[in-house]
Amino acid sequence: MTLVIMAAGMGSRFGGLKQIEPVGPNGEFIIDYSIYDAIQAGFTKVVFIIKEENYKIFKETIGKRIEGKIKVEYVFQDIKNVPKGVVIPKERIKPLGTGHALMCLKGVVNEPFVVINADDFYGRDAYVKAASFLESNTSDYAMIGYLIGNTLTENGSVKRGYCNQENGYLTNLIESNVYKDGDKIKVEPLDGREGFYAKDSDLVSMNMFCFRPDMIDYLNEHFKEFIKNTKEDLLKCEYLIPDIVFERIHNNDIKVRVIDTNAIWHGVTYKEDKDDLINSINELISRGEYPAKI
Repeated sequence: MTLVIMAAGMGSRFGGLKQIEPVGPNGEFIIDYSIYDAIQAGFTKVVFIIKEENYKIFKETIGKRIEGKIKVEYVFQDIKNVPKGVVIPKERIKPLGTGHALMCLKGVVNEPFVVINADDFYGRDAYVKAASFLESNTSDYAMIGYLIGNTLTENGSVKRGYCNQENGYLTNLIESNVYKDGDKIKVEPLDGREGFYAKDSDLVSMNMFCFRPDMIDYLNEHFKEFIKNTKEDLLKCEYLIPDIVFERIHNNDIKVRVIDTNAIWHGVTYKEDKDDLINSINELISRGEYPAKI
């Protein structure tokens, strides 16, 4: 099983980026804990999707910390890496999105895989659940669903995909701003529909998906249609994983299992979140869930 970490958003000036802010007692990054948890859950390979110009510094800063512990490969997300016949305007500088990032895995990942963001602390249980799904399922995809109450910060609102499901399968995600409103959780959909209050146990997406290699082939083929449909907005449009997943669900092309986890998400959405994350990691270490030095 392979863990794919989307890290192309990391720039070459590492010093001010939250993805490589030290949060562990020995300078560990969030990404170090992600890989440690994945190894404990049975993953045998990690693939970093990065920008080619960052390869050397990324390898020296992060890669060397895990080489020898798990098989490591690198894939470059290049705006020029598109199917034959697709033309991207020269003026386009912004990356083409998470769907395009997975397109770049073609020829490198030929096995079931889990994809995550580089800057989110997902928690051990999420990797255990994802590994169990990949080992036992041969056809469906899956999304790891977090209890909404386990994904909030005390310091402001966060963007989450509020999950609608039926019989354990995903039917829709409502992209929303979510925040604590006193002792309640307020969900404000980004599409303008009326906001509502959620229960702590309602599920949200943290962009942790379980895919099979056929997803990579689909993305490369479907990208041509995406470009055709967005040709008036080629300087700003993004090819995003959730959009593609839901288009395929609505076309009855795939089924996506919702797998709930009791893991607690941590991240650094606001600068004030860093101290909370450091304290949480120290508490996990004191409980024996992580060694003092991983």
